[in-house]
Amino acid sequence: MQPFLLTNTNFMNHYETVFILNPVLSEDQIKETVKKYEDWLVSKGATMIAIEDWGLKKLAYPIQNKKSGFYHLFEFKVDGSAIQPLEVEFRRDERFMRFLTVKLDQHAIAWAEKRRTRNKETA
Repeated sequence: MQPFLLTNTNFMNHYETVFILNPVLSEDQIKETVKKYEDWLVSKGATMIAIEDWGLKKLAYPIQNKKSGFYHLFEFKVDGSAIQPLEVEFRRDERFMRFLTVKLDQHAIAWAEKRRTRNKETA
């Protein structure tokens, strides 16, 4: 009998990435940057679940001598092998001040769905 091996070839994990863009960017540059990385993820086989623009927010502490930044959130499903190349692209792009990608468990997924429905109701 052959042992069962779990491989990541067709296994889609649920992720959430929050990133902060430089506040000196124009609205068009921000839209272009968000679209570029959305397209990049889709080209790697990702399924986009939600894209949220949280707007210009004051930072808790200065980053690169900036006191504010444009916050965005991507929620998506993708094979785990796509995350490291995504973060390499973020590090290479000077428009990004900070980013954080987390893998969501079942409780975080439920909370994210609740947050999305709550945001739709208030909009």
